[in-house]
Amino acid sequence: LAVNCLDRHVEKSPNRVALIWERDEPGTAVHVTYRELLDLTCRLANTLKKYGIQKGDKVAIYMSVSPLSVAAMLACARIGAVHTVVFAGFSAESLAGRIMDSGCKAVITYNQGVRGGRIIELKRTVDEAVKNCPSIKHVFVAQRTDNKVQMGDCDIPLEEEMAKAASICTPESMDSEDVLFMLYTSGSTGKPKGIVHTHAGYLLYAAITHKYVFDYQQGDVFGCVADIGWITGHSYVVYGPLCNGASSVLFESTPVYPDPGRYWEMVQRLKINQFYGAPTAIRLLLNYGEEWVKKYDRSSLKTLGSVGEPINNEAWQWFYQVVGEGRCTLVDTWWQTETGGICIAPRPSEEKAEIVPAMAMRPFFGIVPVLMDENGKVIEGNDVSGALCIAQPWPGMARTIHGDHQRFVDAYFKTYPGYYFTGDGAYRTKKGYYQITGRMDDVINISGHRLGTAEIEDAMADHPEVPETAVIGYPHKIKGEGAFAFIVLKEQTTHSDRVKEELKTIVASKIAKYAVPDHILVVKRLPKTRSGKIMRRLLRKVVTEQSSNMGDVTTLDDPSVVKEILDAYQKYKEKNSS
Repeated sequence: LAVNCLDRHVEKSPNRVALIWERDEPGTAVHVTYRELLDLTCRLANTLKKYGIQKGDKVAIYMSVSPLSVAAMLACARIGAVHTVVFAGFSAESLAGRIMDSGCKAVITYNQGVRGGRIIELKRTVDEAVKNCPSIKHVFVAQRTDNKVQMGDCDIPLEEEMAKAASICTPESMDSEDVLFMLYTSGSTGKPKGIVHTHAGYLLYAAITHKYVFDYQQGDVFGCVADIGWITGHSYVVYGPLCNGASSVLFESTPVYPDPGRYWEMVQRLKINQFYGAPTAIRLLLNYGEEWVKKYDRSSLKTLGSVGEPINNEAWQWFYQVVGEGRCTLVDTWWQTETGGICIAPRPSEEKAEIVPAMAMRPFFGIVPVLMDENGKVIEGNDVSGALCIAQPWPGMARTIHGDHQRFVDAYFKTYPGYYFTGDGAYRTKKGYYQITGRMDDVINISGHRLGTAEIEDAMADHPEVPETAVIGYPHKIKGEGAFAFIVLKEQTTHSDRVKEELKTIVASKIAKYAVPDHILVVKRLPKTRSGKIMRRLLRKVVTEQSSNMGDVTTLDDPSVVKEILDAYQKYKEKNSS
C-alpha cells in the first residue's frame, strides 16, 4: 500500500504535487511533492520503529489535517502498524475510550491545532486522555504553532526526531488481508465500534471509486474538504487520490472563516477541479446568499460531490446552479464508514446519462443493491421502498469490528441473512434508480404509514426561510407515533407562525396529510456532531422528557446547545398548555 501511494509515483514523477495544504490562515497554502511526502513518511516511520512500534501495533493519530498527519497515516502503513485516527475535535474521554478499546501503544499529536482562527489544545487533551491509558508508551508531539506545551517523560518531540532519522525506510511486506486501519463510528446503540479495513481491498476500492465517480484525470487538483478523522478523509483525501497519483487538497479551516467565501476563494486560488463536501456545509452557506460564491472564479470546477447524508433538493439546486453554474456534474454519493468507499452515485454511467437531483442513483461496479421487506424477503420490481442491503461482497467492505466480531455479525449480517444490511432505507424509482430515504432507525410509523423522518425534513427544507430541520418520532396516543419537527429559521425571518403553517402545507403537498408534523418548534440551532450529523437521539430525549438522561454528549460540536433546546421546548409546552 505504502509503495502504491508513494514510491511508484516518486520513481516516475517525483516533483508532482501530492498534497496542497490549505492551512487555516487564509491564503497560505503549502505544496508538498511526492518526493517530499515520501521523505516525511520514511523519517516518521523510522522514528516510530526507533521507539519500538512494530508490525501489528496500534497507533492513535490525534492531529488536525496537515501533510504531517497524512505522513503519520502512511508511516504506519509502511511499517505494518495499524492507525486509528481520532478526529481532533473529540474530547479526552472519547480519545481515551478509543485508545483503550484498540490497545494503542503510541499517540501522534500536535502541540496545538488551529481552526477558524482559534487555538485548539490538542496536546493537553492527549495528556488528559493518556492518564487513563496504560497501553500508551510514547506520545509523539509535532509543532503546529510556536507555543510551548508541557512535555512529560513519555513525550517525544516529533520533528526533532525525524530530523535525525534516515530518509529511507524499506516498506514492510504485507498480506492483502492485513489490517491497514481502524476507524471508530457510532452505532445506533452502544459505544462506538472500531471498523476494521485491510490493505489491498480497501486501497483498490478507494482508488477506483475516486477515479471513476469523480472522473479524475491526471493533472487535476482534487479538493475533498473532509477531515482525516472521518472515513471520507481516509478514502478521498488520502488513500484514493494518492494511489492515483493525484494532487489532493488538505483543508484545515472552516467554510465560514474568515468569511463565507472561504471555499470558493480557495477554489479560485488553487484552481480546484473536483470539489467534494457535505450537505450540512452547503446548507450553512446558502444562508449567507450567492454573493459570497459569485465573488470568485469557479471556472476550474468540473465535478461537484456531496457526502455524509442525503442532500435535500434546495441544497442540491444551490450547489449545482450557484456554485457549479449549472455546468458541473454533481454526484450525490452514498456510502458508509463500513463500505470503505462510494457504493451508489450518479457516475460512472453512460456518457451524458441523466442525473436526478438529490439522488445517489446508480450502484458502482460490483455493488448489487437489493431492497428487503419487513419479512426479510427481497422486493422485486421498481417504484418500491425497503431496507437497503448489498447482496455480494466488494473489495472495500469492512472485515470486522475490532475485538467484537459477534457485534459485527449482529449489526450487519443477522437482520437479513446472506446480505449486508446498511441500516438505511431506500426507494427504487420507476426507472430503477436508488434514492436513500434515511436511516431505518429514524423511521417512524404514523397511523400504520411507514415514513422516513428524512423525507419530512427534505420536504420542509424546500421552504426558502428554513435552512435546517430535524424530525423525530414521538409516542402519540392515537396515531402510535407522531412527527415532531425542530426547525432553524433564517436570521431575518420574523413571522414564525406563518412559516409553520406554510411548512405544514408543504409537507402535506409533498408527501401526505398524515406526514404533517404535529409539532414544529423553532430553535436557534440543532445539536450536531462535529462532522455535521444531527444527533436526533438527543431531540428524542427532549420530546419524551427524559432530559435528565442525555447519555454521551461529548461528540457534540457544542454541548451548550442541549440546554438551549430544552429551554425552547419548555416555553413551547407552556405556551401550548395555556
